[in-house]
Amino acid sequence: MKGVFSFLFLSVLVFACSPKSTNEENTLAQISDPEVMKFAVNGKRLYENYCANCHQSDGRGLGKLIPPLRDADYFKASIHRTVWIIRNGQKGEITVNGQKYDQPMPANAQLTPLEIAQITTYLYNIWGMEEGVISAADVEKYLRESPNGY
Repeated sequence: MKGVFSFLFLSVLVFACSPKSTNEENTLAQISDPEVMKFAVNGKRLYENYCANCHQSDGRGLGKLIPPLRDADYFKASIHRTVWIIRNGQKGEITVNGQKYDQPMPANAQLTPLEIAQITTYLYNIWGMEEGVISAADVEKYLRESPNGY
């Protein structure tokens, strides 16, 4: 009987400690450019701390409440607008992939241009996109000028 319990305990331990098998790919593994990777590693951490609670780690959003970023026409259309929204937030109805959303996104005024550059570099170089490094200078330029519609 002791052998059975030992086997069951070991089986549960191995199963519980094994990497979770999901269909979610390791998004950082998609990045091969070392310059992009320098930004993206910290960008992933910042995204998880500031954005993933609503937009989710996989970027798929929260149903009809919070829009997706992954495979989203609204997101892909403008890095400038994304930078602006990260810093200043967004209110009002938007349409993403044909679905209307009207949940306000809070501003992240505490994020530095470098941190926003890291987040956007991460996001625009995963999920099949390859925009390269979005620098802090790019972010500063985007923040000086409101994108169309703002």
